[in-house]
Formats: sequence, structure tokens, C-alpha cells
Amino acid sequence: MMILNSVKFALALGVSASFMTMATPQVANSQSFLEKLFNKRAVRLPHNQQQQQVAPAVSKPVKIKKVAHEYYNFRAPALKKVKFATLIKLADKNPSPQTAQSDDFVVGAVQNGDGNRDFLEAVSELKGVNISARKDIGKAVVDFYLSNPEFYWVNDGAPSPAAMGVSQLIEKAGEVGLVPGDYQVNLPANGADKLALIQFELKMSIMAVRYALDARIGKINPNKLGEYHFFPKAKYTAAQAVAELLTSNQPTDYLDDASPDSEKFQILKATLAELQNESADTITIADGTLIKPGKIHDQLPNVIAAIRKKASTQLLQRYGETLTAYSRTQLFDDNLVALVKAFQKEKKLTPDGIIGRNTIAKLVDASPKVKMNRVRLAMERLRWLPREFGNRYVFINQPDFRARYIEADQEVLSMRAIVGKPSNQTPFFYDTIERVVFNPYWGVPRSIITNVMLPKLRKNAAYLDQGGYELTNSAGKRISSASVNWMNVGGGRVPFSVRQPPGKKNALGTLKILFPNKDAIYMHDTPQRNLFNKDRRAFSYGCIRLQQPQEMAAAVLGTTVSKVYSRIDTGKNNKLELQERIPVYVAYFTAWPNWDGEVEFFADMYGRDKYLNRALEKVAVSRARVS
Repeated sequence: MMILNSVKFALALGVSASFMTMATPQVANSQSFLEKLFNKRAVRLPHNQQQQQVAPAVSKPVKIKKVAHEYYNFRAPALKKVKFATLIKLADKNPSPQTAQSDDFVVGAVQNGDGNRDFLEAVSELKGVNISARKDIGKAVVDFYLSNPEFYWVNDGAPSPAAMGVSQLIEKAGEVGLVPGDYQVNLPANGADKLALIQFELKMSIMAVRYALDARIGKINPNKLGEYHFFPKAKYTAAQAVAELLTSNQPTDYLDDASPDSEKFQILKATLAELQNESADTITIADGTLIKPGKIHDQLPNVIAAIRKKASTQLLQRYGETLTAYSRTQLFDDNLVALVKAFQKEKKLTPDGIIGRNTIAKLVDASPKVKMNRVRLAMERLRWLPREFGNRYVFINQPDFRARYIEADQEVLSMRAIVGKPSNQTPFFYDTIERVVFNPYWGVPRSIITNVMLPKLRKNAAYLDQGGYELTNSAGKRISSASVNWMNVGGGRVPFSVRQPPGKKNALGTLKILFPNKDAIYMHDTPQRNLFNKDRRAFSYGCIRLQQPQEMAAAVLGTTVSKVYSRIDTGKNNKLELQERIPVYVAYFTAWPNWDGEVEFFADMYGRDKYLNRALEKVAVSRARVS
């Protein structure tokens, strides 16, 4: 029994459910086993350290303060009254050329042309006018007109051709996942007075800049959604948008080009257009349906009908005889099982022939309304990413549970991946891969030390020593876990570091691929190979486990798999720096185009669509209040 417990303990060194629930082995038996497992002497403790803690216990243990990420209560950017005082001041000094100065701006001499005069005369009518905008947009627009006091959207007392072109583009904003009502400006009537014209001019600039920002970098700052998103600050600003827009010869083209021009975005755009015309007559399969081979089930006819609709032409042709012979029987016989297995394989599911939740998710369509929303959310999220992904990059879509290596717009590698469980979600971000570490140590994340290990240490202070982990204090000194009074630890930051030495049962397996980031997320190997057989692979503490880590390492290093294995076979902890850093996108898309040009839809496993929808609704409400 003692040997069996030790084996269980060793297997539990990977991050898994067994790690969470294992029984603690006895010290004497686990020591000899760990010496064999790690090929080194495990830490042997004096008898008194094995049996008692050095520090005295306290009467009331310090409360463990859990380490966890969270979602925020998103607040839409406030819309403020635009301050036109400096523009009005400039107008008051017109028409003689002179310098206007305020606390915020220094304005050079104004040219005394007819365009300037008409504009400044109209500006003088702005006193008491209330136009609202996001603070950075309002300031950028006013700043620009201070240096360039003339009409851009008005010509001869009427909307200019540029204004008409932009208005028409705004009406089609829905085609790129935006809302036309967010940007529309009422055109002035024929013979409008100066006040109406200047209000139209300024509102047109404000709304066009709003459109440019929304189309280029998205409506939502993802970092405001919660700690599961971290992106660099957007470089595209309101000041840049207004300067480029109002100096462009073709402002309509400028705004049209603001949306991503990648092939992925164009596929999403085309799919959104198709969904507008899709009927809502979908095949339904009852909730909770589970059909095993050889069983009779009343939902089987619906399953076969859905396969007819969802399977590829090639699969339907290959199983044409089976489908032709099928007479809506409820018996799940061998021929139908073979058909279902082929469908599962085509959809990258485990081909086990069992019709359960994951298979049904690939069979049953969401309504067109739901799919359109997911596509719009995908377009918003795509705007958070760089416009160009790079010639070589790694793309991980968490809801798809897959990692891909792309080179020259070709999918070179595609493999199953394991991502964070809902309680330890993998964040959405992008970075660059810098190095590959072979035979790695596992530096245990702070959240696992606090949330998982600390409760176990309070029951058995020697828990880390017995498990072969290395514990160091805040001074970097190696100590035994049995020497610490863990009852006094947990009120704040745990002042210790824990790592697991390299070995066959190391939680990171044979290698890890690093792209340093604030959450210490990386790709790595794992000894728990059985988990890749699952269709829903959310089992980790946040990092990405790869089904073929050696192949991915070879791809990013630009070397061969055999050379990767030769590094691993040394048994020594070593690393290789990438000669060329490669972008990696750890993304979250519930709708995403595959490499056949078809948009696939995935379950919202973390509920992030809900939070993004709420944020977009708050932005819509904020904008509607001052429209």
C-alpha cells in the first residue's frame, strides 16, 4: 500500500485533479522512491523536523488570502462637453492676422483667406452650444481646427462631397461589425445658417474620428474588462486620427481602410453578410442527449439529419449508401456509428462513436442572431490585435483548444492544446517567443502555492520536502518546508518560492516555450498525455500544454525535431534563444475562420462573450444619452 501511495504521489506532480486530492505518503517510504525518480538524493530531514514544526503554532491560524484574477465592472468612457473657448477666442480676434493663446494652446497667425473668414465667423456663433464627445476626441478636434481654421465638411453653405461620401460609409458600418447610429450626423438643410453649418462641421469631425478609432482599435479597451486581458496601450490616438483624416484627399477611403484588411477579417465580414439572409429553421437535438453504439434513442433521426446538413460533401459521398438506406430508425447500429465517427474526426473531435455534448455542439447550429453576435465580437477582438500577425507566428485559440504554427500564410503545424480551467483562466494577450528551455524546472506559480499547496502544508509541513520540491525563502536560501510554521502564512503575499526539479514527472514535461509576460504564461510539455483525448481541454492552471511540444519547439527554433530530442536526452536543464523572435497570439474567439475559409463557432467556455456584450451595451447607452 505504501508503494502504491508513493506512485500516486509521483504521478500527481503534474498539475491535475489528482494533484488536488492525493493522500500524503509516509515520509520514510516516499524518500527512497523520490531518490529513484529524480536520480538524486531527496532531502532527508532530522526526525524532529519530520514530526513537528520549529515555530510554535498560533491559537488561530492566519486566514489564507486566495490569489485569483477577476473581471471588472466595465465603465464606458465618459462623454464630456467639448470646450470651444479657444476656438471662439480665435474667432473674436479675426480677421486681422495675430496670435491667439490660451492655457492649453498656442495658435500661430491665421491666414486671412475667405475660407478662414467664413469658418471663424461661424465659430463665433458657438457660444452656449453643447456638443459632447470623449475627452481625447474633443480635444484633438479643437486642437486641429485651432491650427487649421477652415471648413472640411462644408462647401458653399452645404455638405461637401467628402461629407456625403463619409455619411454613406457610416450607413454601411454594420457590414464591419459596427453600429451606424453611433456615428450618424444629421445633414444641414439647404440655406442653413452659420450656427447649423459649424455644428455640422464639428460633429462630423467628432463622429468620423470616433468611427476611425472604433474601426482601427475597437470600441472597448480590453484591459478594462478584467485581469484576463492584458494588451499594450493602443498607439493609434484621436490626435493621429483627426490629423490624418482631415488632411486626406479621400477621407471616405481613409475610414474604409481603418478596419483590419486581413483575410480573416474579410471572411468574418462575408460571413456576417451571409448570416443576415440565413433562415432560423435549425435542426434541434434535445438537451442532455447521450447516444451510445447499439442503443435505441428517439433523437437519432435528428442527429442523422444534422449530419446531412453539417458534414462535408466528401463525407456525405463516402457514406452515401448508409444515408440512403437510413429509414429514420432509432437503433444506433454499426453503419451509423461509422458515419458518426467519420463526422467526429472531420470536426476534430475524439472519434469514439458516442453522441454526447461535444458532438451535438458541432451538429446543432446556433440561431443566425447568436452567430451574428459572435462574428461581431470576433471582429471587435480582432481589432485589439496587430493588423499584421507576421510572416511566422503561433496562434492559440482557447475555445478551439488548438495551437497552430503559421509560416508564409500556411498552417505548418496544428495540434491539440490544453488551456486553463474556468477557475484558472488563460488570459487573452499577445507577445513574442524568446527561448525554449529543455528539461525545465517548474517554478510553481504564486496562485498554486497559495490556493493549492498552502492548505496541504498546514496539514503536513513536510509536504514539499516529501514531494521533492525545492523551497527557498525571500532571501533566496534553500530551506525545508517542515521548518516553517505554515499556520502563520497566508494573510498576504507568501514569502517563499517553490520549484520542482526536472524529471519525467515534472509538471512541464521535457520542455517549455517562453514568451515572458506578466502572468508567466507559456507553452509546455506535460506528462498527462491522456488529457489530449478529451474534446473540451480546459484543465491547466493557465499555461498552454501542447500535444506535440517537440514539434512546436523545432518549428519556432527553425531546427529539426531530432535536434530538439538530442537536447532533451542530455537530461540537463538548458535553453536555446530564438535567433528571430516570433509573435504568439493567445487569443479568445468564439467565432473564427478555419484554413478552408469557413467560420467555425465554439462554446464560450469562460463566459467572456457575456462580459464583452455587456461592455458594448454600456458604450451604446453612454453614446445614446448625448446623441
